Amino acid sequence: MKNLILFTLLTTLVIACGAPKTVIESRKVIKGYWSLDKISYSESGNFNIKLLNDASKECFVGSSWRFIPNNNTGVYSINSENCIGGDRNFIFDIQEMNAETGLYDFLLKPTNEKHKSENNTGFRLRLSQLTDTSMQWEQTVSLEGKPFTIMMNFSKLSE
Repeated sequence: MKNLILFTLLTTLVIACGAPKTVIESRKVIKGYWSLDKISYSESGNFNIKLLNDASKECFVGSSWRFIPNNNTGVYSINSENCIGGDRNFIFDIQEMNAETGLYDFLLKPTNEKHKSENNTGFRLRLSQLTDTSMQWEQTVSLEGKPFTIMMNFSKLSE
């Protein structure tokens, strides 16, 4: 009887501490190759923004991305003319849904080729849409003291 009670408690603890089912499903959907097709802003105008402390909007549009969820790593490649091209490694994590926004918190941290962060700096984004064929990220920053949202739209190329 004690073993049955202990087993039940242990099973309940494992289930309670595991990732939510929707997060697990999201990791399965994000797996594969993606293209960053469009970047837009919540405000109209011309803005000189360096995305992910790396490059301009013009450099990121058309970049290719690969997500490997079994070890939460990935790589994106910038291949636009007039940009410093090449592969950039990162680690990522799809976290639980934010109760205030109803969106998933998404953490992306640039790394070296061995997936070690040189300065332990990352970017918190919102995963506002994820389907089998498309994904959208939103990042809110401050512009002149007001919220300014950057929206990045991806399309899936293959798994």
